Amino acid sequence: MAAYDHLPAGILPFLVAREAAAALVGVSTTKFDEMVGDGRMPEPRKVDARILWDTEELRAAVRLLPRRSGKGQDGGSSWDRVLAQ
Repeated sequence: MAAYDHLPAGILPFLVAREAAAALVGVSTTKFDEMVGDGRMPEPRKVDARILWDTEELRAAVRLLPRRSGKGQDGGSSWDRVLAQ
C-alpha cells in the first residue's frame, strides 16, 4: 500500500482504492468486483472523480461472509442486511 506510506505505522486509511480494498479482503480485483456486484462487499464511495471503499465497511462485510460451515456471524452473508438496519 505504497500510496499510504505517509500514514503512521499500523494506521489504516479510512478510504482505499479498489486494488487496496481487494488486497484487504484477500482476493483479486476481479473477485472483489464480483463480490461488490453480488452484494457481499459494500459499494464504493465517490470523492470527486475517485472511487474509494470505506475500510470499516469492508471489515464489517468480511465478518458477514459465511464460514466454512455456511454461516456468517449474523447467520447470513449479505452486506445488504447491514445497510437495511
